[in-house]
Amino acid sequence: MSAYLLDTHVVLWLATDPERVPRALRDSLVGADALFVSAATGYEIAQKVRLGRLQHGGQVLARWTALLRSLLAEELPLSGEHMRTAGELDWEHRDPFDRMLVAQAQIDGLILVTADQRIRVFPEVTCADWA
Repeated sequence: MSAYLLDTHVVLWLATDPERVPRALRDSLVGADALFVSAATGYEIAQKVRLGRLQHGGQVLARWTALLRSLLAEELPLSGEHMRTAGELDWEHRDPFDRMLVAQAQIDGLILVTADQRIRVFPEVTCADWA
């Protein structure tokens, strides 16, 4: 079974500039058994829009439900277990959103789709090939 969790930048790229995601990876996502977007991703985008740090984020949020539907993705809620694990990760990376996504991928047995090398080098998470 192939089940993927999309990192925030991947959701944004698929929504606004899909060519930034490698073709083979996009094909894998289309053929996936399950595709998830974390509830934390919605929060991260909203936070960056509020702070004026994300140009097209407001448009993405305005069509959030339609975007998930078009990606054939399901929103993955954060549980207490996800949050505790995110806080306990033995990892120096301080970005709370990345920590939440890694915890969700670990606990739920998902392949994390990210171009972020800080995540890709963390040995305790399985990442999709970015090629």
